[in-house]
Amino acid sequence: MNKASSLKLHPEDLLLSVLWISYKLPPTSYNLQSTRNAKRLVRERWKLEPETGTLCTMKNDDLITRGVVRVIPEDLAREKLASGKRLRIYNGIDPTGNKLHIGHTVQLRKLKAFSEAGHDVIFLIGSFTAMIGDPSGRDEARIPLTREQIEENFKTYKQQASKVLDFGKITVVYNHEWLEKLGGRELLKLASFFTKQQMEQRDMFVRREEEGKPIFINEFLYPLLQGYDSAHLDVDCELGATDQEFNMLAGRTLQKALGKREKFVLTTKIIEGTDGRKMSKTYDNCIYLEDLPDDMFGKVMSVRDELMATYFECCTDMPMDEVKKILKGNPRDAKARLAREIVTLYHGTGAADAAEKEFESVFKKGELPKNMPEATFNADDDFLQILIDKGLVSSKSEARRLVEQGGLTIDGTVIKEIQSDWGAEFAKHAFKDAYIVKVGKRKFLKIKFHEK
Repeated sequence: MNKASSLKLHPEDLLLSVLWISYKLPPTSYNLQSTRNAKRLVRERWKLEPETGTLCTMKNDDLITRGVVRVIPEDLAREKLASGKRLRIYNGIDPTGNKLHIGHTVQLRKLKAFSEAGHDVIFLIGSFTAMIGDPSGRDEARIPLTREQIEENFKTYKQQASKVLDFGKITVVYNHEWLEKLGGRELLKLASFFTKQQMEQRDMFVRREEEGKPIFINEFLYPLLQGYDSAHLDVDCELGATDQEFNMLAGRTLQKALGKREKFVLTTKIIEGTDGRKMSKTYDNCIYLEDLPDDMFGKVMSVRDELMATYFECCTDMPMDEVKKILKGNPRDAKARLAREIVTLYHGTGAADAAEKEFESVFKKGELPKNMPEATFNADDDFLQILIDKGLVSSKSEARRLVEQGGLTIDGTVIKEIQSDWGAEFAKHAFKDAYIVKVGKRKFLKIKFHEK
């Protein structure tokens, strides 16, 4: 062992040496008794976590590039982040549903990154705006929610979002607390900063106009109210999906007009579902946070190859340099790695390993799943309704479409007809004592037939 490797430094000496290297100030510039201030300076210089002293997981540049579509204006964002000050970062949601998919986590993960970088994160619940309904991306008006529905939805939303966000380290606010207090005069003042023409230029309003569908005045007011949220909170940044850009820029306008701090807007990518369309319950193409590990793994494996890069970028913590190397290899191996990463995030390494083994046995070796749902069936039952109740299809129309495409088998036989009077092939197989139904590539159901 040489002298350099055997040298031992007192913790305070090491700390001051780091300060000297970092700030180019001699050790004599520091008071040895002010260790607490010295530690703070080290953390600020090296972007260390206040409590753990570990390096932050995402650099400033990654904060405004990874999973991001636009930063408006980018120079302001870089200036604020380079200042070293704690920024107020805000994202709002209207809890219109109670089931989260990984598309929802893109903004949640970005909030987590800002929180881990030491910024103040605000998570806003649209307890008032959800009673109006956000028109963004909608070809028809949303059905307004009641306060009771909003509160109930958020209970399950928070439980699922906690898989990503540590709610103990962020601030949760409800916008009814200030929006309910807005009087007519204040609302008219907010409206005076926008024009009818600005509102009419929004894509969904243009489509509705062309199709002769109604556009309601309360939908024009929605961007004003969301914009007022950021003005009331006086934030440095608002982040949201690309379909929220108009609403977020309305907040930027209001913050300037009302003499608040200037904020930048950060729009994040929208994740496509397993079939390449927008991830939506309507299309039955979602990967839900509460999916079982086997289901989650299988769904990721069914994602189109061209979507893998976006999934890696937005839904995992893997460094992008490593992702690029993985994507240059075998697509199937790359997708398996993606599936492992995502399942590990929500269920742990053990569950991910088990899910991969199960997938290999079922889809590579042709074996049946070890665990599959079961149902009973008799001649008076609605077979399609059983498939819906067990989660194999979302509707009877989807079931019929799968049959037409050859996507339903019973014990390996493709069923080509399934009507109320039963197709001959279906009847031959469906009235056996027990059989296995397979829907699509990944869904199985064990059925036991019994006479009434």
